[in-house]
Amino acid sequence: MTRREDLRNIAIIAHVDHGKTTLVDQLLRQSGTFRANEHVEERALDRNDLERERGITILAKNTAIRYKGTRINILDTPGHADFGGEVERIMRLVDGALLVVDAYEGCMPQTRFVLKKALEQQLTPIVVVNKIDREFARSEEVVDEVIDLFIELGATEDQLEFPVVYTSALHGTASLDPHKQEADMTALFETIITHIPAPIDNREEPLQFQVALLDYNDYVGRIGIGRVFRGTMKVGQQVALMKLDGSVKTFRVTKLFGFIGLKRIEITEAGAGDIVAVAGMEDINVGETVCPLDHQEALPPLRIDEPTLKMTFLVNNSPFAGREGKYVTARKLEERLRTQLETDVSLRVENTDSPDAWIVSGRGELHLSILIENLRREGYELQVSKPEVIMKEIDGVLCEPVERVIIDIPEEYTGAIMESIGMRKGELVDMIHNENGQVRLIFMVPSRGLIGYRTEFMSLTRGYGILNHSFDHYAPAQSGQIGGRRQGVLISMETGKATAYGIMQLEDRGTIFVEPGTEVYEGMIVGEHNRENDLAVNICREKHMTNIRSSTKEQTVTMKKPRLLTLEEALEYLNDDEYCEVTPKSIRLRKKILNKSEREKMEKKKKAAKQAK
Repeated sequence: MTRREDLRNIAIIAHVDHGKTTLVDQLLRQSGTFRANEHVEERALDRNDLERERGITILAKNTAIRYKGTRINILDTPGHADFGGEVERIMRLVDGALLVVDAYEGCMPQTRFVLKKALEQQLTPIVVVNKIDREFARSEEVVDEVIDLFIELGATEDQLEFPVVYTSALHGTASLDPHKQEADMTALFETIITHIPAPIDNREEPLQFQVALLDYNDYVGRIGIGRVFRGTMKVGQQVALMKLDGSVKTFRVTKLFGFIGLKRIEITEAGAGDIVAVAGMEDINVGETVCPLDHQEALPPLRIDEPTLKMTFLVNNSPFAGREGKYVTARKLEERLRTQLETDVSLRVENTDSPDAWIVSGRGELHLSILIENLRREGYELQVSKPEVIMKEIDGVLCEPVERVIIDIPEEYTGAIMESIGMRKGELVDMIHNENGQVRLIFMVPSRGLIGYRTEFMSLTRGYGILNHSFDHYAPAQSGQIGGRRQGVLISMETGKATAYGIMQLEDRGTIFVEPGTEVYEGMIVGEHNRENDLAVNICREKHMTNIRSSTKEQTVTMKKPRLLTLEEALEYLNDDEYCEVTPKSIRLRKKILNKSEREKMEKKKKAAKQAK
């Protein structure tokens, strides 16, 4: 069995913020891929606006470098559990994985998730202990943690024989010795070449190419990015596309692209082991196989974990609908959601009884909020309901998703956090005291207990806490309500503009969400009540003028700063009877039933129905 020794395919996997994309930057720079005078931004692969703003990777990216005559295809993957679908489909394309672990934080929930996926695909691992220059770095302990994790996840003996490279991606240095760093990344390059297996050279056999990522280009249309698993593919070749539904379509390969650095380069031929982009098929989807017309043999489809969270997306029907957006109709919104399905493998869109509403299911709050943020930036107006977890029936028992939660906090907040997680039906799995006064708490918590918890967590820890979680398993559903908002809301009973006078009259009733001059409508949520019940208020109230001089005229009055909610905070804040209205310029919370008397009638009906039960 011959191998293509001039080629290596690797994925870079890690928990969020452990330095994957920065590491790829250094590999690109030090391999001589860029010209000496070429300007390259930091985190060069994070090209999407939202990725650059938030400092996270959302979409998997591929690039390639040359090192001493060997071409190394590198796939950078996201670190959030919500984008796990991106990680799962990348694993099929590569032969090895660089598992990047922070020298201080060690193994986190997502480290476990991505490593499990890599081991399932029998990939050859290299462990990269990054941020070795960090204060309190504990590289030896972290390597022990990684070994324990490998054993726990059932790694084979071969997989346990992984090499460890110690790096500082920020400074572009690497070494095989934890106590001293070499001047560059040579140690990592050499480890990749010697340890990652080269792809099998079966270029003489019939073609098999599988699509893992999709792209679009105005000139050539739909582009399928994937790996040639067998044989060769040439420009102009007539091939068969094996669809997921079992049908077969024929097309001609119009263009082939290879990758080098951040560029796509046109090529005429690709062989077994190559990761390339193919144009010419308008109807190609993730997981489909391209093969010769006379030898139709499909590769097994990609298996992607099911979504765990769902929301209802609706056409905006508030009194301010259509003011700020470019796309406001049901047809436009549905078209856009269907387009998203073509590239996002872990998303589901289902129709409902209403032609203006769809149930959209994803892998978590971040996954769905990124989709909503992209929609509003593209000019769409919509409304969304409170996120709900997806229950599953397993062997006749109703089960709910449970997440592994890792919390790092200063010691003094331990009691408050354990109490708050206990109220959300969380179970403590482990508690580790670090030398620097920090405590790591590991819990198993039902997913519905975590919806809306982040805001409470940040206030309980005064912003010093770090919370990470990822889906672990399904367990029998616990009875009763878990989590949820305790406070009621302040609801506008008028349509108009919020006034400074109106806001000041309400400040002792709770926290205000709007600034003076903000347009509001009847039924819109304008603040949080400091009690458990909802309260209808007149925030548009104006001060009546009289010809009598006020005794407090000369006093300066200061208003409290309003709490302006971000999109994620607004989604977490929602209750069952509320919607979040999202437009390109505004995020508003509202009651589903805008009219106060109609809301009261509905409440009476609900109470009567409960009593009848």
